[in-house]
Amino acid sequence: MAGIYLHIPFCKQACNYCDFHFSTSLKHSDDLVKALLTEIKLQQDFLEGEKINTVYFGGGTPSILSISALEEIFDHLYRYFKIEQDAEITLEANPDDLTATYLRKLRHTPVNRLSIGVQSFHEADLRYMNRAHTSAQALRCVPEAADLGFENLSIDLIYGVPGSGMEGWQQNVKQALQLPVDHLSCYCLTVESGTALAWQVQKGKSPAVNEDEAAAQFEWLLEITEVAGIPWYEISNFSKPGRESKHNTAYWQGISYLGIGPSAHSFKGNIRQWNVRNNPLYIREIMAGKIPMEQEILTPEQQFNETILTSLRTRKGLTASSIRKFGGDEVWKKLIEQAAPIAERGQLIIEPENIRVSTKGMLFADAIASSLFRI
Repeated sequence: MAGIYLHIPFCKQACNYCDFHFSTSLKHSDDLVKALLTEIKLQQDFLEGEKINTVYFGGGTPSILSISALEEIFDHLYRYFKIEQDAEITLEANPDDLTATYLRKLRHTPVNRLSIGVQSFHEADLRYMNRAHTSAQALRCVPEAADLGFENLSIDLIYGVPGSGMEGWQQNVKQALQLPVDHLSCYCLTVESGTALAWQVQKGKSPAVNEDEAAAQFEWLLEITEVAGIPWYEISNFSKPGRESKHNTAYWQGISYLGIGPSAHSFKGNIRQWNVRNNPLYIREIMAGKIPMEQEILTPEQQFNETILTSLRTRKGLTASSIRKFGGDEVWKKLIEQAAPIAERGQLIIEPENIRVSTKGMLFADAIASSLFRI
């Protein structure tokens, strides 16, 4: 099994915290769709005939695409790839795009899962982040999508927003849990270099994220979602049993995927490749029959490190079988020895065939993983 990711690099307006590749100019949108169709054909052999069980439209804002553009893309995907009948097909969407008319038309496409970028139900938060939608649109579109037959719904929320505080965050999560959603993706606001938010913080126009407050919000999130029956399965993701994102789970399990579109990444075995982050250049090269990408062959050490990094972010944790393939039982025993001092601090739980982060260690999962890397 394998997955396909399509990057749609357009947004109505720029959120101040976002460092993903996107453009607020739709000048090249028609040409970009044509290039996507061409790349689908050019890349048809990358996955070597594997069956596709997940397709994910990310961005940017994929819901900015017209239904006719989506239908063209699906026509090419099904023509050049073996997509399973029950494949999970996700479209990231913003609440302001999900009108009743758009949702009704979307139901006639293969899309069967929506990942809705709510981020917050508070108008002040939305203005702070420069989001294009309103709270009212978010509260309307989720139940409307459910009423129109979308049974697999996820929403994104952001914590650590300056000025929101614990009470504001609790209101956001409680509101989300009252909606017909099966999945939450919750991310801490991060000040990424080169973003508008980074400039605002640097110039004193915006306060920095209060890390202690954000940590307290995350810890409360773990408690409330567990009680609500939508527990965490990856540090930023929470779902009802059986509603975990199959596409993202495949990333963490090292399953092959093909990335289509500017800045999209692909992975297969020990190969990682990524397309250029430039819309005009991407279009020009693709239409000339070339894939404008760079490629990296991962060393055994890099593969070992990535296995640790991705596995320790999941509730299942790091299995002995995933490590033994790098050198047998001796490698696993050595890793256990390295992990023992961290377990003594209460941040890891070591079992005979498994290592996983404790609740106390979740906030430090990436740092813990890096301490176990092969240099």
